[in-house]
Amino acid sequence: MPHYLYQAMDASGEVVPGNMEAANVPDLELRLGRMGLDLVDYTVTRTRTLALGRRPVTRADLINFCFHMEQMTGAGVPILEGLGDLRDSMAQHPRFREIITSLIESIEAGRQLSDALQAHPEVFDRTFTSLVRAGEHSGRITEVFHNLADSLKWQDELAARTRKILTYPLVVGVVVLAVTFFLMIYLVPQLTAFIHNMGQQLPLHTRVLIVVSNLVIHWWPVLLAAPVLAWLLLRWRLRRSGAARRRWDGMVLRLWLLGPVLHKIILARFATYFALMYAAGIPVLECLRLSEGIAGNRAIADGIARAQQQIAEGASVAAAFQNTGMFPPLVVRMLKVGEATGGLDRALRNVSYFYDREVRDMTDRVQAMMEPAMTVILGLLLGWIMLSVLGPVYDTIGSIRL
Repeated sequence: MPHYLYQAMDASGEVVPGNMEAANVPDLELRLGRMGLDLVDYTVTRTRTLALGRRPVTRADLINFCFHMEQMTGAGVPILEGLGDLRDSMAQHPRFREIITSLIESIEAGRQLSDALQAHPEVFDRTFTSLVRAGEHSGRITEVFHNLADSLKWQDELAARTRKILTYPLVVGVVVLAVTFFLMIYLVPQLTAFIHNMGQQLPLHTRVLIVVSNLVIHWWPVLLAAPVLAWLLLRWRLRRSGAARRRWDGMVLRLWLLGPVLHKIILARFATYFALMYAAGIPVLECLRLSEGIAGNRAIADGIARAQQQIAEGASVAAAFQNTGMFPPLVVRMLKVGEATGGLDRALRNVSYFYDREVRDMTDRVQAMMEPAMTVILGLLLGWIMLSVLGPVYDTIGSIRL
């Protein structure tokens, strides 16, 4: 099907750019008309191309989508009408408006909402579409949208806490790097000539500083480009080798301070979505299969795959989770109780709450530890430079007085 880059006009006379697949120009005009737009100009492209500067579909947009659909379906409004109302309110978001228009067209063609969502995997992932499909089959679509909205809000909070951990060390690291380059390139060379003219034996730490300064002056492009090239090479290697990705993800989970927090964030997300899928009526094995993609970490995904295999062979859920080595004994006991009482989804929500609370506490502790740690590192670096530069000066002054 051809793809069109178009210029259209809305009811207020504003020109709206966009791109859309259509069978032909009349079909393009029909689709734009359903969006309340009039075609002004178009260009046919062979491949799908996103216009520069277009707003992407964010997690906040998905939260709004789930909340709107929860309210509409809960009030008994048909899905088509609910999607139509949502499309009309998306005048400021052309990309999401096109996706909702595509959903409407797919449903009008006789497809289920879950099948229509599945045609946009870049926005609605497999877990999202599987939950909607389970809600359609069980008649609990309103509850599914409510749970999805809550889960996405919770993910937003987790992402905010993760950014909170990383922002301070990144900012301080950039400042330390900038200060170091300034001292090595500008200040140290000016003082080096003066130190050499003193004609005395320089201490080891001063000679090391001079070597480092010369290295930075002559090789600063390489020093700046090397980390970027190393990161690109690492990403290429991780994409090409599953074993390398597994080792890297396992090493990330063992990082000092950050590793335990990241581990618990991943497990909290896994438990939340597992409970959500199980409560929606998705079988345990299918929940685990979908959860492998949620993990975002190959080491944990492999553990989930091992648990899935053990459950398929007849092991209990609690025993399989215990054998992964990823869950502490308290969590395993919760799962045993949930499995015995038939309330596995409630047990998993308790697991999610348990990890969420720990993540909050650990985030605060890590944040409190990182601030003085980065301050000490910056102080030691500046202290070394000042001692290496001013030490010989003070020694010379002292010898002159004698």
